[in-house]
Amino acid sequence: MKNLRKALSLILLFAASGSVYAQKASPAATATGKIGDATVKISYSSPAVKERKIWGELVPYNKIWRAGANEATIFETDKALKIEGKELPAGKYSIYMLPTESQWTIIFNSQVGQWGITRAGETTDDPTKDVLKVTVKPMKSKAFNERMTYEVTNNGFSLNWENLTVPVKIK
Repeated sequence: MKNLRKALSLILLFAASGSVYAQKASPAATATGKIGDATVKISYSSPAVKERKIWGELVPYNKIWRAGANEATIFETDKALKIEGKELPAGKYSIYMLPTESQWTIIFNSQVGQWGITRAGETTDDPTKDVLKVTVKPMKSKAFNERMTYEVTNNGFSLNWENLTVPVKIK
């Protein structure tokens, strides 16, 4: 009977721990929309602020960031687009960003499917596979955003988190 109780306790412990691991702190999310004739889809993991300072601390300035949590953020378009005036062919890309206090570089990289950072904490961005880089200006958001989100509109897309919005113009 004693061994049976131990076995049941272990089974319950493993079951409980498995459900905790199944719940990600930064759940998967998707933003989709039409920009002209193109269908755009952004797949990302959505971290929360959790009373932390995001810009310049959790996400450091002057260091390439995976533009979300967990896996690298994926940007897909079924038609070629003009992003901030530069051509991006139809396809599937990882998005990385290089934030500074005054401007951000948005990087579209042809390598997809990788985890967003290495064991050493660096991004998995391989600059030799960068397809397009554009520079944009961040803005103070209209409202506080606890969770990081992307929004696709007919004018482009934006990243929204904490007190910042990063708009990217697309035609």
